[in-house]
Amino acid sequence: MGADSSVAPAWRQNTMLLLDGRSLQIADVMAVADGALAVGLAAEARARMQVTRDVVDRAVARAEPVYGVNTGFGKLSEVTIAGDQLAALQRNLVRSHAAGVGDPLPEREVRAMMLLRANVLATAYAGARPIVVESLLAMLNAGVWPVVPEQGSVGASGDLAPLAHLALTLIGEGTARFQEREGPSQELLAAAGLTAVTLEAKEGLALINGTQAHTAVASLACAELTRLWHAAQVATAMSLEALLGTPDAFDARIQEARGQPGQMESAAMLRMLLDGSEIRESHRFGDPRVQDAYALRCVPQVHGPALDALRFARGVISRELNAATDNPLVLATGELLSGGNFHGQAVAMASDLLAIICANLAVISERRTDRLVHPDFNQGLPPFLAGSPGLESGQMMAQVTAAALASECKLLAHPASVDSIPTDGNKEDVVPMAMGAATKLRRTVRNLRHVLAIELIAAAEALEYRRPLRSSVAVERAHAIIRQHVARATGDRPPAPDITRLGTAVAAGALDAITEGFVV
Repeated sequence: MGADSSVAPAWRQNTMLLLDGRSLQIADVMAVADGALAVGLAAEARARMQVTRDVVDRAVARAEPVYGVNTGFGKLSEVTIAGDQLAALQRNLVRSHAAGVGDPLPEREVRAMMLLRANVLATAYAGARPIVVESLLAMLNAGVWPVVPEQGSVGASGDLAPLAHLALTLIGEGTARFQEREGPSQELLAAAGLTAVTLEAKEGLALINGTQAHTAVASLACAELTRLWHAAQVATAMSLEALLGTPDAFDARIQEARGQPGQMESAAMLRMLLDGSEIRESHRFGDPRVQDAYALRCVPQVHGPALDALRFARGVISRELNAATDNPLVLATGELLSGGNFHGQAVAMASDLLAIICANLAVISERRTDRLVHPDFNQGLPPFLAGSPGLESGQMMAQVTAAALASECKLLAHPASVDSIPTDGNKEDVVPMAMGAATKLRRTVRNLRHVLAIELIAAAEALEYRRPLRSSVAVERAHAIIRQHVARATGDRPPAPDITRLGTAVAAGALDAITEGFVV
């Protein structure tokens, strides 16, 4: 494209991420998705790309059948294509595979997908020209993004349909968005000062073959879930205090006796969050209760395994950001190797695991919320935390919403990656349903966000009834942050705006400083 992808537009920060196909991280994906980083192609990656592009050009010159270079695709791979039709072959591939339907992916996810697709080309295993990457990055930096339907990928040869919709805009076809406008890609590219790319041999395949759509969705969801795990720890500490619970179950010796690392870290963080509480000291002696309910007592045993699983899934996704997922792979030695790196099983299974984590965190959070509002269990707090119970309903329906969301999380936790249905004339006979796994993960993370927001609102309200006693420094800081977004109840009001506002703030990092120093 005409614009220089190395120049950051004025609306971005004066920073630059250089893609080398080897070192992209989830934090980078988040920053680019949010428009906080401009992106360029590293010089060493450009040089490597040119080497493997020369390999493709030599293969074209030899006119020997090479899959994806001068043959048909999938079940049609035995059909050899004449040299003067290779550009049309790549253009037709993109057009024919843009078969997506449903709601368009959000801008953040499309931007992440564009970044990941550029980075996989920068690995130099696809044999595409550097101009293809530079053109993708020019679109990204200018704020032009394709309209990509959410449905249509089984994740088998990667995300063929979503990536084809991305590639359509790159070649000046399909629909795009730019500066709040939606319209034909050719027009919006021109409005941004960019020009479309004319694809050469193998480049259409290089653009659509791979795991970057579902990996983009999963990476953003994983990043938010990491933040929500921290928020769940803060919510636990606040609820325990409001319910006059005991932190004795978090004693380090209990955790060490089991030896599970996530459990030990969860308990250590909870001890830090609760340290120095006046509320705790007020009922240390003379309390007839011996043990708290599982939703309070067993938090390290639930949050801890979630942390261990989160780390595993994040490792899978992080590696996939820099994975060569094209087919065939083009080697600098001159070989073209046909394999199956486009198969999305790895991230599909990681996405399913993350959805299971969400379900477990949501279920135990909802149970803590129930104890905060239930007049039989909330240790003398007003029924449903209402100022005038009966006249007012307080947090009654907010808990019902949490129950609905937690229940939906259980449904969404059913794994997509165990499903398979043959496609492409049975050539793709085992598929991972990776895009379905990623999109249901996104919904599950959103549900958890709101379940935790409901608990935090209820816990903050409950702490008001424990005054003048104060909680720990950490819990009081969290309480103050919540009050910046949700005022104390002075009577019934619709809970929905409060839930949405606090959930959005937590997802954006409002509580991050409370657990700063604990690396997850």
